[in-house]
Amino acid sequence: MLELLDKINPVLAALFATLFTYAITVLGAALVFFFKKINKNFMDAMLGFAAGVMIAASFFSLLAPCIEMAVSLKMNSWLTAFCGFFCGGVLLFIGDRVYEHFMRKRKKQNSSSLKRCLMLVSSISLHNIPEGMAVGVAFGSLAYNLNGATPLAAMILAFGIGLQNFPEGTAVSVPLRREGFSRKRAFFWGQFSGIVEPIAGVIGALLVLKVQIILPFLLAFAAGAMIYVVVQELIPESQTNEKKDLMALFTLIGFSVMMVLDVALG
Repeated sequence: MLELLDKINPVLAALFATLFTYAITVLGAALVFFFKKINKNFMDAMLGFAAGVMIAASFFSLLAPCIEMAVSLKMNSWLTAFCGFFCGGVLLFIGDRVYEHFMRKRKKQNSSSLKRCLMLVSSISLHNIPEGMAVGVAFGSLAYNLNGATPLAAMILAFGIGLQNFPEGTAVSVPLRREGFSRKRAFFWGQFSGIVEPIAGVIGALLVLKVQIILPFLLAFAAGAMIYVVVQELIPESQTNEKKDLMALFTLIGFSVMMVLDVALG
């Protein structure tokens, strides 16, 4: 398998790898078809779990690699992380304000559902773009014999990101089902959030040398966007449950699961 990766075109290898990570997102989103009845306790637990997953992914999958990569590129690590993180959160904040301005005039009943749909999909998609690029860079680097660029390392990275994408697909489709979306529509948006990875992976492989300059910023940017959604939407919603302490425990479980995956497979 490793010998085959040495012979295959790096761009094609990146495409195959990110199609795999996208397929895992599809599987995660497909869980929405197994629920016949909406249970508030289960849905709030999923929201809490998703919040923990996103918090852990923001640090272990995004901010930590951002700082490490910035140092290796001789960039100002703390400034790069701060600018990217803050810009990611501010962008969603501005988008939230603009959205509310228009929806205040129209006063549609489904405005809150649509808002949550847009925020969930946009935040997970922002998270998946730099991850797809990271996979593309890993496979693209094989052609240049860079330090640490090995087929095994690239495969482990793709596998780790793929495992992370499973709960992310569920984190979009299941909450949207709770908001009244049909199963097919919730599944569509759940899998749609991951379709950016193959695109970003190919771009990352094609621009492997140049993309390294902006990749640290993009990693931090996605982290800021995810934390904004967690604080603004997921945790407050999960805490509307009567069993607040239990929902908080699910947030810890989500964080722990993603932390183990990131550290063990990173």
